[in-house]
Amino acid sequence: MKLLMIYAHQFAYRTAEKNLDSAPEVDENGKVTEAIIAFIHSEMEDVEREKSVLSKLVKNIKWLSGKLETKTVVLHSFAHLSESKAPPEFVQKLFDKVQKKLENTGYQVSQTPFGYFLDLDIQAPGFSLARVFKNL
Repeated sequence: MKLLMIYAHQFAYRTAEKNLDSAPEVDENGKVTEAIIAFIHSEMEDVEREKSVLSKLVKNIKWLSGKLETKTVVLHSFAHLSESKAPPEFVQKLFDKVQKKLENTGYQVSQTPFGYFLDLDIQAPGFSLARVFKNL
């Protein structure tokens, strides 16, 4: 799994183009402020190590959120950080599990529409912890 976390003063999105046939038809936009945006790329080998990957993913998001004093998180599927890709069904279920684990500990969590390319607007500050990459 590859994880790119960006701290954003503001993050906004709008569905642009459907790229997964099984995704439901949606026309959606959203906006959050003072949030961790987790760009997540789940790889094929993550399927066999789901429990470990889930734990590491949640731990890393909580770590950065604590450092930056925010409990607002957006999960965004970003399948552009590796050539290996996990099946979409696995990724969606993994995101749902991450969301539940974070919400159970007081986080506000949302997911961008799965299976879509999005128009993004990211306003991110320029300090080192505003952008963190992890290979989980």
